[in-house]
Amino acid sequence: MARSIPKRSARHLSYLLPILMATGCSQTGQKDHFADDGNGSKFSVLTRKSSNSSDKNHASVWDRMLSLYALPEADNARIDREINWYMRNPEYLTRVQQRAEPYMYFILNEIEAKKLPGEMALLPIVESAFRADAMSPAQASGLWQFIPPTGRMYGLKQNSWYDGRRDVIESTQAATSFLKELSENFNNDWLLALASYNAGKGNIRNAIDRNNYRGLPTDFWSLNLNQETSAYVPRLLAIAKIFANPEKYNINMHHVPNEPYFELVDIKSQLDLGKAAEMAQTPVDDLFKLNPGFNRWSTDPTGPHRLLIPKDKAVAFKEKLADLPHHDRIKWLHHTAARRENLKTIAKRYNTSQDEIKQVNHLENEAVAEGKTLLIPISFQPLRGEAVASNTAPTSSAPVLATAKSSYVVKKGDTLSRIADQYNLDQDDLLSWNKLKKTTSLKPGQKLLIKKGGDLTVASNAPLFKQISYTVKNGDSLPEIAKHFSVNVSDLKKWNGISKQQSGLKAGSKLKITVETSQTSS
Repeated sequence: MARSIPKRSARHLSYLLPILMATGCSQTGQKDHFADDGNGSKFSVLTRKSSNSSDKNHASVWDRMLSLYALPEADNARIDREINWYMRNPEYLTRVQQRAEPYMYFILNEIEAKKLPGEMALLPIVESAFRADAMSPAQASGLWQFIPPTGRMYGLKQNSWYDGRRDVIESTQAATSFLKELSENFNNDWLLALASYNAGKGNIRNAIDRNNYRGLPTDFWSLNLNQETSAYVPRLLAIAKIFANPEKYNINMHHVPNEPYFELVDIKSQLDLGKAAEMAQTPVDDLFKLNPGFNRWSTDPTGPHRLLIPKDKAVAFKEKLADLPHHDRIKWLHHTAARRENLKTIAKRYNTSQDEIKQVNHLENEAVAEGKTLLIPISFQPLRGEAVASNTAPTSSAPVLATAKSSYVVKKGDTLSRIADQYNLDQDDLLSWNKLKKTTSLKPGQKLLIKKGGDLTVASNAPLFKQISYTVKNGDSLPEIAKHFSVNVSDLKKWNGISKQQSGLKAGSKLKITVETSQTSS
């Protein structure tokens, strides 16, 4: 059975208080790890060439990484145990190499820029198996598995739209800065720095103090640490040793060219990710692999206004983006509130949030008057179970987002990890759906429940609109008012609770009318 990623319930918390105290006393305040590099953009590191003059001699990222190896050689039974596990599970190393392909060139740029040992580029294998969307039960997230407070400490924005801990660029810059600081705290002892990344600086300091008190050595191998941390460092060293000697360990190295995989594109403002994938001629799932920090169907309205686009698609994408009308950046539908409807039921229907609807429609509370028309932003394409736009007008019977279920029959040699990878699922979800424990062994013929989010097809190509109030004048009629505002008489009656039989209007009464934003009342 493939080994699961360690889960940390209080990861990195032990160092937070000392760092907070230090920064609080500092005259310069919190360190900005992502400051402008002098070239006008903190992201110039994305496309720069390696500072290593011999970089052109490295055909693959693995060759380049090996040239940056700097950790001391170590022979230890704990390393051997980890190597033996990987030798029994070679398919795991194949998978993580393939997952690493989009990210490794950029990670090595950061490793090299900060003069870190090349072995640090392999840490996401230990942390997340190179799944940028990985999330642990302790809420650690991303390639580098930051918990929320540590992420905020390192400037990683987190809200309902965007999580910087999963942002490939931001999280890698944060993690490499964090590792560099830890190494400096332990006199450039990288094994202690790695142990601190896993267990917290305070816990490692305490273990060192205990050994000092007892007159014992204080190197990593001599410390009495918890089981997880005791295996964490040897695991990274084992992977590094295998990658340095693939022939010896009979491991095939997946070729990853030593060149940029993606280009960062400034998109200026909020953009539907389905539309972005369409313009980049890239599958939505592939776009999300490069931009896993975005939680919803579009980029965060407040930024960052940038996307990583596959290098070979970037030029065409930028050309299409330049020609894209502003009103086509986001897809909208309009929803007329029915009797007894509220924001909660409307948000659930369209797989969005109450706060999002309130923000778009400038509402002060959750109450929605019958007949009021609301703007609902949705996606052009099905994105991770989000609503998807089509040319079909919304109706009261529009389907609710459903979860498709299927079953999988376990085959000989199957593992939970392998099945999760096959269906692009989280292993913990598989365990939960099937009421299994992590220690449970799978048996051939056993059936597993598999759940996948369905697609919701609602929406229209409705333009932006607003609701206005019109005061009826002497001689006005419903047909004349409807014609003036380019709406239907039936809609006018529905919006204002007017019966089908009623035709006359009282001068001075007010009508609610939904119009395009280019129109005005008179």
